[in-house]
Amino acid sequence: MVKVCVTGIGLISALGGSLENSWRNLIAGKSGIRLHQPFPELTPLPLGLIAQQPSELTMLTQMVVASALQDSGLVAPLADCAVVIGSSRSYQASWEMLARQMYNANHFPVSSFGNWLDTLPHINAIASARQIGASGIVLAPMAACATGIWSIAQAALLIQTGQCQQAIAGAVEAPITPLTLAGFQQMGALAKTGAYPFDLHREGLVLGEGAAVFVLESAELAKQRQAKVYGEILGFGLTNDAYHSNSPEPEGKSAIAAIKQCLERSCLTPSDIDYIHAHGTATQLNDQMESMVIQRLFPQGVAVSSTKGSTGHTLGASGALGVAFSLMALKHQILPPCVGLQQPEFDLEIVTAARLSKIRQVLCLSFGFGGQNVAIALAKSP
Repeated sequence: MVKVCVTGIGLISALGGSLENSWRNLIAGKSGIRLHQPFPELTPLPLGLIAQQPSELTMLTQMVVASALQDSGLVAPLADCAVVIGSSRSYQASWEMLARQMYNANHFPVSSFGNWLDTLPHINAIASARQIGASGIVLAPMAACATGIWSIAQAALLIQTGQCQQAIAGAVEAPITPLTLAGFQQMGALAKTGAYPFDLHREGLVLGEGAAVFVLESAELAKQRQAKVYGEILGFGLTNDAYHSNSPEPEGKSAIAAIKQCLERSCLTPSDIDYIHAHGTATQLNDQMESMVIQRLFPQGVAVSSTKGSTGHTLGASGALGVAFSLMALKHQILPPCVGLQQPEFDLEIVTAARLSKIRQVLCLSFGFGGQNVAIALAKSP
């Protein structure tokens, strides 16, 4: 099987405008979550905004793709590079703005639709291909909060199956819109004061903006280029609960199946995993189900943390951010903390403060609405 390496990372989050800044703030135990309300019709809420006002999807994507490319030492055009960039909300902010214009105008002027084709869900991935001069495979996965890891897994699979030697993959999310906030609030899923993953007094999720994009290459090509390598992608698992639109299946059967599938494909056993980057949304149902799954599958003492107390929940991009932080954990041999956790509810080895540790293999988990479960295994580069 072809080995797949990560040779470049671009990341922007509420924690910082770059991978290094975000990582530095994360291990210092800081949070980018603040009380905001960019929309006067809604009450203030804790949000993970990158700037004072909501970010724009296209701009975020351009910045993070350029960062990943620069970090990898590659220069556009990259004609044969595959592009796999997903988003769960995509251009929803643009569509909400359009709907508002139409509502205020009280009729449907064709002119107000402008270049509406530029806001179709897959256009962001195509714009990235244009940005790097790629004319090969372009995919735009959309699987709720499982989008980020699925995108990386899809790109790794393209390389493993010999369809390309290089891919740029990840997810971008600019989800702070009135409809998204109102929708999550209506469900009772939004926190009132902050994000406290796995805490006894957790309140719910905090929406955050963010993007993480990776340059993936075959180990052979990376070696040929003498590229620096963050780590290796070993394998992944992807399953669906087929249970409910927004509640996880209470027994976690399908989540367990995804993790087992991932470990099997990676030729690992549960005891080989040194650190689990948990989905850890700080909602009642997710943290309960995820804790049960980890306790059932892994030996006592495996280090666990969620970084959503620092970045907020970046929906489709959250798994991609998790992979970036896990690769930094492998590079620096530092376990990132579960910021926001005060009083743990579950019997897990949760990392409360960053600490040095011998980390060889890590597992990243994401669980999305509709019962999407995804796990990916990463290893320190030899």
